Amino acid sequence: VARGSWLVARGSWLVARGPSPRTNLDMGLWQKRHKGSLKKDPVGHVIAIVNGIPFIVSAVRLARSGLTMTISVVDICRYPVKGLNAESLERVTLAAGQGLPHDRRFAIAHGSTRFDREVPEWLPKTSFFMLMRDEKLALLRASFDAEKSKLTIERAGKPVVSADPTDLIGRTLIAEFFSGYLGSTARGAPKLLEAAGHMFTDIPEKRVSIINLASVRDLERVVRRPVHPLRFRGNIYIDGAPPWQEFAWVGSSVELGEVRLDVEAPIGRCAATNVDPDSGERDLNIPRALQAGFGHARMGVYATVTEAGELAAGDILSLPD
Repeated sequence: VARGSWLVARGSWLVARGPSPRTNLDMGLWQKRHKGSLKKDPVGHVIAIVNGIPFIVSAVRLARSGLTMTISVVDICRYPVKGLNAESLERVTLAAGQGLPHDRRFAIAHGSTRFDREVPEWLPKTSFFMLMRDEKLALLRASFDAEKSKLTIERAGKPVVSADPTDLIGRTLIAEFFSGYLGSTARGAPKLLEAAGHMFTDIPEKRVSIINLASVRDLERVVRRPVHPLRFRGNIYIDGAPPWQEFAWVGSSVELGEVRLDVEAPIGRCAATNVDPDSGERDLNIPRALQAGFGHARMGVYATVTEAGELAAGDILSLPD
C-alpha cells in the first residue's frame, strides 16, 4: 500500500504512506474488536491484517476504535530560505524564546526592500518573494550546511548555485541565480537577505509552529483529495490527537521531549497554502476550503519555547492537566 509519503484513504481506513506515530495500545483488544490481526513492522508501523490485506493504520483510526493512543512527533522541519522547501530533521536542540535553528534564516527580498544586517528588524511578508505570489519557488530545493556555512539551491534535482550566504560574494551569487529564475519586478531584482540570529517569519515573534496531522486529514475529507501537510510549512508535525484538538491547547503549556512550550495562537492561512509543494501548481483553495468546512481559515498553532532541550522524531507530547 505504500505509494509515497504521508497519508491516503483506502476504503474506510486511513493508510499511512510514511512514518506512523508510535502507539500505546492493546493489540489483543484490537484483534477481538475487529477480527483481524495487528502487529508492528521493523520500523514501528502498526500493521492491521484485514481479510488478508495489510494496512498501515493511522492514529486517528485507532483512536476512533477506543484504544489508548499517544500523541507523538512524526517529523521536524525547518525552512532555511523563506518560501522554499522544508529540511526534515531527526532531532534538534531548541532554546528558550527562539525558533528552530536556521529556520527562515534567509529570504529572497525585492530589490527595494530595506534591511540592515547589523540591526535587523521584522519585515512583513510582502517585502519578499513568496509562494503566495511566486509559485515557481516550490520547484526549487534549498539545503543549508550550518557547519560549512553553505547554502545550496537545486532545480530538477541538480545544484544550480552553492555559496556562503553570510558572505557578500556568496549572497551576490545566490541573488544572481534568483534574478534569472524569478526575473526583475517593478520592485527591483531579487536579493538575498541574512542576519545572524534573525528569522524571516510571518510574525514578529520567534515561535515554532505545530501541525496536527489529524486536522490535515479532516481537511482532506472536505476537499475530497489528498492534502500534503507541507503546504502548511510547519516546524513540528504531530499525530495521535483528535482533529483540531490543538486549538484547545491555546493558553496552556505542553511538553515535547525535553522541551516545554506555551501554545500561543492558531495560525491563519493565506493563499500560499494553495500551492502544491511538489508540483508548484495552484491546485486547491485551502483558505476557502477551511472556511467552508469548519468556519475558520486556520491550521496549526504557534508556540513559544519556554524551557530549552532536545526534541526528536518520536518524542511524546504531554498535554496540560
